[in-house]
Amino acid sequence: MLRQKLQDDSVVALKSGNKEKLSVIRFIIAQIKNQEIDKFGPVGGELNDEEIMIVLRKFSKELKESIDAFEKGNRAELVTDNKKQLDIVLAYLPKEIDDVELNKEIEKIIAENKSIFEENPKKIIGICMGKLKSKADPTRIMKLLTPRLQS
Repeated sequence: MLRQKLQDDSVVALKSGNKEKLSVIRFIIAQIKNQEIDKFGPVGGELNDEEIMIVLRKFSKELKESIDAFEKGNRAELVTDNKKQLDIVLAYLPKEIDDVELNKEIEKIIAENKSIFEENPKKIIGICMGKLKSKADPTRIMKLLTPRLQS
């Protein structure tokens, strides 16, 4: 579904002459195809929506890092270009939940897996990442989990 939306949007961008959006979408599609080749080899196969989200998140993270680097280097034109690209990528990612909601989700997961948490608190990291990676950035999840692991 997400793959089809990307392909449809690339056609719309091509027809409307939006070269910047077309370029970003083509790059995303190329990254997806590279992942498919890595995963399935020459036999072929397609990534599911969740795997495509991982590709999109990786690209958005790279863009954020580039923006930070360009801001430190006083390269305003490159900051602007990368922010435009990031806006295009973020349009395909679901909105992340806020910290309050994320904390509630973490508490719920810990409560559901109380015996695992009491035995080895670090095992809860994998469980939280697996259940919440589609709702929030893994760095945010770890930031909120870390204080619980230390207590």
